Amino acid sequence: MRERKNYRFRLTLSPSFCDFDCLSSGRSDYSIADCSEEVEMTATAGSFSGNIKKALAGLRRIDLEGLRWRVFDAKDQVLGRLASQISIVLQGKDKPTYTPNRDDGDMCIVLNAKDISVTGRKLTDKFYRWHTGFVGHLKERSLKDQMAKDPTEVIRKAVLRMLPRNKLRDDRDRKLRIFADGEHPFGDRPLEPYIMPPRKVREMRPRARRAMIRAQKRAEQQDQGAVATRKNRRKEDDKVEVSL
Repeated sequence: MRERKNYRFRLTLSPSFCDFDCLSSGRSDYSIADCSEEVEMTATAGSFSGNIKKALAGLRRIDLEGLRWRVFDAKDQVLGRLASQISIVLQGKDKPTYTPNRDDGDMCIVLNAKDISVTGRKLTDKFYRWHTGFVGHLKERSLKDQMAKDPTEVIRKAVLRMLPRNKLRDDRDRKLRIFADGEHPFGDRPLEPYIMPPRKVREMRPRARRAMIRAQKRAEQQDQGAVATRKNRRKEDDKVEVSL
């Protein structure tokens, strides 16, 4: 039977240097050279003011060779439309080599999650619900409260619910890195900005357009009627003056 070995990684950051220690149990030849991917990231993470441990979590379980680093700017983007494009990139559907049973998606970095926008009344009418397991403990939180608490989870939930529920879902989730602001610790990577497709927005729905035209005609008729009544009043006044 193959021996199972557990590896622990300790990340130590200080203002003067970045040190990444790889502590192994049962393997003495494990060196920092074997963790080159993590060492390069920690070297550029000194200027990152966010949670570096959360930002780099699970990267050693991803085969980064041959993957592109796509950057999504969520500022003033509609939540659902942005999440659909991210899910396409995570699944690799934008590649001609897409296969449903293989994880060929690229790394996705989402910036400015706090500036995401939603349509309609979703900010107050949309709720996230979950149950703690105890009797009567059905919890709920509105989208507005969730944006104030952690805006990154709003995009993460929207993307995960667009992914197929299979064994590849966790691997695709690890490739998604969301940040509330515009800074991230992956500045040493060959980043590629993702250009969102143009949104085809109709100027006005047909029913609303017809209602607007009817209102305009009604207003014009009222204006014409008002002008006609003024002319009639003037004629009557002139006739009275002439008779006098």
